[in-house]
Amino acid sequence: MEKRIGTITVLVSDRELSHQVNDILSTHGNIILCRQGLPFNGSRVAVISLIVEGTSDEVNALTGRLGRLQGITCKAILAS
Repeated sequence: MEKRIGTITVLVSDRELSHQVNDILSTHGNIILCRQGLPFNGSRVAVISLIVEGTSDEVNALTGRLGRLQGITCKAILAS
């Protein structure tokens, strides 16, 4: 399967889930090229932006695991 480059945006509504999110991201670290996080002071919300390169299956595996966590929303966009 062909590797594609893209971005994943993760909205963390409950920052107490940060450890679980970090564990999932570490597991899929082989496809993550860049990671940027932005916490919102005084809020429990954070945004994580990822640049990824992998097959559609690899990206879907990552977003699927993240999306199953309560309080996490994520969307992926891949170049064709």
